[in-house]
Amino acid sequence: MRRRQIMSMLAGLALAAGSLLGAGPATAADDPPAEFGSDWHDPVTAVPPIGRPGTKSCQVTLAEAQFRDFTPYKGSYTPPKGCGDRWSKVVLRLEGSVKGRQYDRLGYLTVGGVEILRTSTPQPSPDGIAWSVEKDVTRYSDTLRGAQPVEMLIGNVVNETYTGIFDVTVTLTFYAAGRGATSAAIADKVLALDGTSLTTPRNSERIVAEVYATGSGGGCEEYWYLTVPDTAPYSCKAADGPYREVQIKVDGQLAGIAAPFPTVWTGGWSNPFLWYVIPGPRAFDIKPIQYDLTPFAARLNDGRPHRVEVSVVGVPAGQTGWSTPTNVLVWQDEGSEVVTGALTRHEESAPVNSTTYTPGSEHRLDTRGEHRLTVAGHLDTSHGRVATTVNRALAGTSVHRWTEGENQDALKGSWRDDETVTTGRQITATHRTYTMDGVTTLGAGDRLRTVLTLGDKADTVVTRGGKKLTWSRLDDAYAGDATYTANVPRDQRHAVGTTAERYRLYGSEGCYDRALRTVQGVVTEDRRRC
Repeated sequence: MRRRQIMSMLAGLALAAGSLLGAGPATAADDPPAEFGSDWHDPVTAVPPIGRPGTKSCQVTLAEAQFRDFTPYKGSYTPPKGCGDRWSKVVLRLEGSVKGRQYDRLGYLTVGGVEILRTSTPQPSPDGIAWSVEKDVTRYSDTLRGAQPVEMLIGNVVNETYTGIFDVTVTLTFYAAGRGATSAAIADKVLALDGTSLTTPRNSERIVAEVYATGSGGGCEEYWYLTVPDTAPYSCKAADGPYREVQIKVDGQLAGIAAPFPTVWTGGWSNPFLWYVIPGPRAFDIKPIQYDLTPFAARLNDGRPHRVEVSVVGVPAGQTGWSTPTNVLVWQDEGSEVVTGALTRHEESAPVNSTTYTPGSEHRLDTRGEHRLTVAGHLDTSHGRVATTVNRALAGTSVHRWTEGENQDALKGSWRDDETVTTGRQITATHRTYTMDGVTTLGAGDRLRTVLTLGDKADTVVTRGGKKLTWSRLDDAYAGDATYTANVPRDQRHAVGTTAERYRLYGSEGCYDRALRTVQGVVTEDRRRC
C-alpha cells in the first residue's frame, strides 16, 4: 500500500481544529510490556500547568456534550456571580473520555462568536482513555463579561467500525482580583472577525489580530510540508511546492505575514503509536498566530467597516484544507473619543520560493522560502504621539526524499519566524524556530516504522530604553520511534514504540523543565529538573 493511502486511512476525517494535561501526574513504570496491548497510559504532555492565584474562585459549566457526528453543541453562557467582573485569571478546562476505535478529530469552541479554544483529540484504546485540556483564556474577559451564545464542535463519525464517542465537559474558572492578584492587563474589546468585515472603536490605540490557522481535513494540506510541484512523482501535489505563509491584509494591503506551525495530529506520519500517550508539540494546544496591526489603527479608526482578509500562500487554487478563524483584540485610549494618526511605512521584500527536484532511485526536493515585511505608523493619543514599527522575517528550508511507491518517505525541515515590535521606547523581539526530521519506511512483512523528531523553540526579549525588562526561552522537543504491521486487524499489529518529550522554559519569571518517556504506551520516565 502506498504511504499516502496509509496516511489517509489513519488521519481520518477532520473538521478544523489549550495545553493538554493527563488526568494526573504521570506514574513511571519499570517494566513495560513487550508490545502495545489493548490499553495504555492516558495522554500526558510535559507542558507546564496553568498557574492560579490564591483568590476567591467561581466556576461555570460552558458545555456538556457527546460528539458522535457533525452536529455542533449549542448552549448559553452567563457570567458567574461572586467574583466580580475584573478577574485576575480565567482558566478553561476540557475533560474528555473516549473508548473503542476512532480517528483523531479536530474541534472548536466559541463564546459570542469569539473562538476561545481550538483543539484536537487523542486516539482511544479499546479499553478507553480520559484526558483534559487547560487553557488560560483571561484575554477574552471582555467577551465573558456578558451573557453569550456558546457553540462547540468536535466533528466525528461513529459507525460499526469507528465506535469512539467523545464525551466532553468544559468549564471556566474565574479568579477574582485581590491581594497579590490584580486585574489582568488585557484588551478592552475582543471582536470576532465577521467574514472579512471589521469595524473597530474609533479610539483604538493598539490592535492585535489572532488567527487559529490549521491545515487539516485529512487531505494533502494536513501534510503541507510534504507536497511537491507537479513535475515530481508524488501523491500530494502543489504547483508552488511546500512553502506556506499565513498572510493578513487590511483593505487589500499586506498587513502581516507568519510561518504556520507544522502541527502533527495524533494519526500523523502514518503511525498513531507515536502519539497515543505523548502528542507532538501543539497538537492539543492550537496556539493562534498573532499580528500586531497597530500601524493600521489610524485607518481602522475612521468608524467605517474595513476589509480584513486572511489567506494561506501556496495552497493550490480551489483546494480546501485550511481553517483561519480570526479574533481581533483592541486596546482603547480612555482619554480620547477619536485617535488619529497615519501609516508611515510599508516595505515588503520580493518573496522567495525556490524548489529543485532531483529524480533518481531516491527522489529529492529541495525547498527554500523567504519573505520580509516592515510596517510602521503613529497615533496621536491623549498621552502623546506613539509610533509603532513591526518587522517580520520568514525563512524556511526543507529536504524531502522518497522512493518509488513512497515506501520510504523522509523530510528534514526548519522554519523561522522572527518578529520585532517597537512601540515608543519599548522593543519586543521574538525569534521562533520550528523543526521536523523524520522518515517512514514500509518494509518486509508490511512492517511500517516511523522515526521522527519535532521542535518548537522561541526566544523573547522585551527592552525599554535599552534596558532588559523580561526575557524567556522556550524549547519543546519531541522524539518518537514506533513500528507496527500495517494492513492487518488491530490485534495483529504487534506494535512497539518509544516516545519522549522535554519541555524547557527559562526566563526572568523562573524556570520549568520536565521530561517524559514512554515505552509501549507505558510512562517509564517523568523527571522534573526545576
